[in-house]
This record gives sequence, structure tokens and C-alpha cells, in this order.
Amino acid sequence: MNKIIECVPNFSEGRDAQKIAQIVGEIEKVKDVKLLNVESDADYNRTVVTFAGKPEAVKDAAFYAIEMAAEVIDMSRHKGAHPRIGATDVCPFVPVSHVTIDECVQIARTLGKEVGEWLGIPVYLYGEAAIIPERCVLSDIRKGEYEGLPEKLKDEKWQPDYGPKEFNDNVKRTGATVIGAREFLIAYNVNLDTQDIKIANNISGIVRASGIVKINEKGEKVRVPGLLKFVQAMGVYLKEHNITQVSMNLQNYKVTPPHVAFEEVQRQAGKFGIRVTGSEVVGLIPKDALLAAGHFYTKELSEKKLIAAAGERLGLSQLNKFIPEKKVIEYMLGL
Repeated sequence: MNKIIECVPNFSEGRDAQKIAQIVGEIEKVKDVKLLNVESDADYNRTVVTFAGKPEAVKDAAFYAIEMAAEVIDMSRHKGAHPRIGATDVCPFVPVSHVTIDECVQIARTLGKEVGEWLGIPVYLYGEAAIIPERCVLSDIRKGEYEGLPEKLKDEKWQPDYGPKEFNDNVKRTGATVIGAREFLIAYNVNLDTQDIKIANNISGIVRASGIVKINEKGEKVRVPGLLKFVQAMGVYLKEHNITQVSMNLQNYKVTPPHVAFEEVQRQAGKFGIRVTGSEVVGLIPKDALLAAGHFYTKELSEKKLIAAAGERLGLSQLNKFIPEKKVIEYMLGL
């Protein structure tokens, strides 16, 4: 039985088609790797690429893509709505078939060492691959983003796991890269019928697992947990569509699937007097997550009708047409 892992690198370029093509081309040239999805967003100025295949081949493809991104992306000139710390912002490995998370951890650490030593890029390990416990969470590593990297590298607590420890000319251009291993994550955004980013941020704080910080009656700061487990969320304004989004990472879709997140955001939006108009999946989604939504919204039994119902009720085609054959990972891999 073939071992299959998935890799979902995020590159800090979502506007220049030629640069994106150069990066993706490095992945496509590697044998035993299948390109599954390329999704660019001009407002985020980010491209999410999904590919899968044999573990060693996937690692090599990731290295070549990171190398090309370092050549064509100048982080000192980068602007975008999505948090980022480098040209290749994050590069996770995910077990798909006959592979353990521990094997993905080894691949992530090997790639991190190669990127740090051969390309001269500071590398932080995260997720299951983290060596330092405080670096498990991606958003903690990203704090301060690229602009805060010069000071971060001076801090003994934030010395990279691999690569240069100073903000030299090469790092000024490439930024840092976060490499790790995790289980399947769904990047899922819910669209709000408002341009007010404060509302999107408020809803994000209410629903995300980490919640929000409030001042209690004693004047003390206290954290109020959010409503949805295993969910990261932030508000984002999309200039291209003139709307805002609650942009989420569903870190355990079996606990909090997309339809549960959608319904909760919709409930909270109603309290602010606004509507949810649809949603989108960035990258790929497991079939089970769509089937669960289909069962929630309809009594249909066939797989095709359940997925169609999920797509319709979640409004997955509002911004870009949702085509299951191109968005469901099992369909893309022929599993």
C-alpha cells in the first residue's frame, strides 16, 4: 500500500500570476507528487498550494518550492491582509494514507534543517513537529509578523530552530518560514454582509476557542473562552468583494465541522444586525466534513446529493464556484 502525505504551503504572493506559476512549477516537476489545488487571493496577497504523494517526493517538492519563493518574493515590499512572516509563510505536512503523524514530524524536521542550512532562511518548527512547546501554535510564532522579525531574532526565546539567527540581507528578503506537521485542517471563511471590520473581529473573538480578553469588575484582565472548540478565527476585509469575513482554521473538523462554525457565526451576526451571505473553503476539504453538513441540512441519502446540499446551504459558491471534484481531497486523490 502506498504511503501518501499532503503538503499545504502558504506563499506570500497572491497577485503576480507569473511568480505563482514559477513556484508551482517547481512542485509539478517532481515525480510521485500530484498537484491538487492552487488558490490565490489578491486581498490576502497569499497563495495556498496543496499537493500530495510519496513522503520523500513531497518533501523534495516542498524544498524546491520554498527555494523558488525565496527567489521571486521580496518580503520587504510585501503587503497583504493575512498575517505572514515570510515568503513561504507556513509549510505543514499532513498524513493521508498509511502514514503516521510521527513520520510527518520527521519529514518536517528534515526539511526544516535543509531550508535553514542550505537556503539561509530562519525556520521555526510548529504543530506536532515543534521541539519547543511554546511553538506549537502557528499564530504565536507569527506574532509581530515579518515586520517584527528583526526584534524577534534578537530575543533569546525566539531564536529559530534552524537557519540564521540574525536579520541579514537574505532574511530581509525571505523572512522566516514555519514548518510543521499536523492533522487535517480546514481553512474556512464565512462571508458577512458588512464592510465593518470591527464587527467581523468581534464575531471572531466570540467564536474562536481562545475567546477574548475583557476587564472584570476589579479592573483585572480576564480571558473569556470562545464558543467553538479547536477553532482559530480573525476578521478580514476583502476589498475585491467589498465585504468582511470571519476567517477560520478548523483544527479538528470532527469536533467543530464547517456547518457548526457557519451556524454559530450566523447566529452571532444576527445579534449585530447583519447577514451571513455565504462561505468558502480555501484549499481542500475532507469528504466527511461535507457529508456531515449534508446530513445536517437535508434528509437526502446519496453522497452526491448530500454534498450538493452542503455546498448550497453553506453558500460555498458565493465568491468562487465550488466544484466538489476539485475541492474534495478524496476525489482529487482518487481514494
